[in-house]
Amino acid sequence: MSKQITKRTKVEMAKSPQGIEGPGFFATKMEEVIGLARANSLWPLPFATSCCGIEFMATMASHYDLGRFGAERLSFSPRQADMLMVMGTIAKKMGPTLRQVYEQMAEPRWVLAVGACATSGGIFDSYSVLQGIDRIIPVDVYVPGCPPRPEQILEGVLKIQELAKNESLRRRNSPEYKKLLASYGIE
Repeated sequence: MSKQITKRTKVEMAKSPQGIEGPGFFATKMEEVIGLARANSLWPLPFATSCCGIEFMATMASHYDLGRFGAERLSFSPRQADMLMVMGTIAKKMGPTLRQVYEQMAEPRWVLAVGACATSGGIFDSYSVLQGIDRIIPVDVYVPGCPPRPEQILEGVLKIQELAKNESLRRRNSPEYKKLLASYGIE
């Protein structure tokens, strides 16, 4: 007979948004419910080119398990992703492809720059390496390190979750956001 191991763990539930509740109903703001749903159902698109991609694989594996944060389903199609994770060295020749991937993503979309190469070119201060992806697309969260540990990548994803949870539904239509995209030449 196999032994059953029972371990008592405390499961913490997500804090419900402010609202009015009673027996059988709960009323709150639609914006808060949508933010909670977006934050806990991110679909990442990994754009990994170097060693940071290996650290991302460790983050997805069972020990760190990115799936427990609602980002388990990787999307390799930009049209079905809302979080672009750029990991590794981006050559200038790859820049237009990265930008095309970003532009194909539906709104709302968030960008996570993982590692020194994606954030600033890293140790590759040469003519062929893009010195930070923020020169071609807007970045929401930077994860430092060369390569960053899986815990750092998880922290970056948690920061993206906070952005998704607290973002106004109308922010993407605001003049400030349109001005930001226009500064990158994106409509």
